[in-house]
Amino acid sequence: MDAPRLFIVFVSSFAITVAWMPLLIGYFRMKKQGQEIREEGPKWHNTKAGTPTMGGLGFLTAAVITGVWVGIWQGMFSSANLFILLFVLLVYGIIGFLDDYLKLVRKQNEGLTSRQKFIGQVVGALVFYIVYLMEGYPNVLNLFGIQVPLSLFYGLFVIIWLVGFSNAVNLTDGIDGLVSGLGTISFATYALIAWKQQQYEVLVMCLSVIGGLVGFFPYNKKPAKIFMGDVGSLALGGLLAAISIMLHQEWTLLFVGIIYVFETASVMLQVTSFKLTGKRIFKMSPLHHHFEMSGWSEWKIDTIFWIIQFIAAAIVLAIVL
Repeated sequence: MDAPRLFIVFVSSFAITVAWMPLLIGYFRMKKQGQEIREEGPKWHNTKAGTPTMGGLGFLTAAVITGVWVGIWQGMFSSANLFILLFVLLVYGIIGFLDDYLKLVRKQNEGLTSRQKFIGQVVGALVFYIVYLMEGYPNVLNLFGIQVPLSLFYGLFVIIWLVGFSNAVNLTDGIDGLVSGLGTISFATYALIAWKQQQYEVLVMCLSVIGGLVGFFPYNKKPAKIFMGDVGSLALGGLLAAISIMLHQEWTLLFVGIIYVFETASVMLQVTSFKLTGKRIFKMSPLHHHFEMSGWSEWKIDTIFWIIQFIAAAIVLAIVL
């Protein structure tokens, strides 16, 4: 695909998101449906109570619509590559939507149970893996440039990768604008790798999401007019994992998504330390809350985390391209 057509993909998703978001925000405000704030969270987050959530619906809708019409326009549905990426985005988005919706209905910060979310995520990953095999992709893991044949154990890796990173991005989405910026960096990195590999279905999906995130950011930056919600964060994480697999650059996600890794590790370390010693390593987890409790502003956390992720992504591009 040439540059003008790629630009059209970005603009389509951006325009749909920008047009859709005010309607979405207005609807939630009219219904008086807003975010319930965790009692154990930072006290100053109480001022955010009632802010509309499920903003991920805006950019997910834009990404799906753009992916479908561009796929038809460019004849990309002759293979299942674009279809399966759209499937992952939708399935993980639906899981997040149900979780967000139940929170709003129940007026509390609890939606689907962990078991229900896990089952949905595993099923989505299994379907992705089956289509992956049907398209002739190998059961080989790219581990820092070393090709490791795993046979059907690669299927277990796929499940762990999609479930793990969907939850990792979800954990990271705790302050205004953070995941919008991080996600833009992550998907832009994979867009460049997809362009280099001439995997245009993956490239179209990346650009569709980037356009949506860029259009969403003005509404999500501090002070947020709307939150992304699980519908957005779970979908982004699952799709990132799927794309790293489709590009056969699995290891790169540890760096392209380095902040998601840090955030998840902080939760795991905090829980383990407290259970074993009764002491906490961080003032609060995930990691962004630790820095909040240390006096950092949300903008400072956003900026530094974006810079770290950008540098890590640039290193990956220098190695891969």
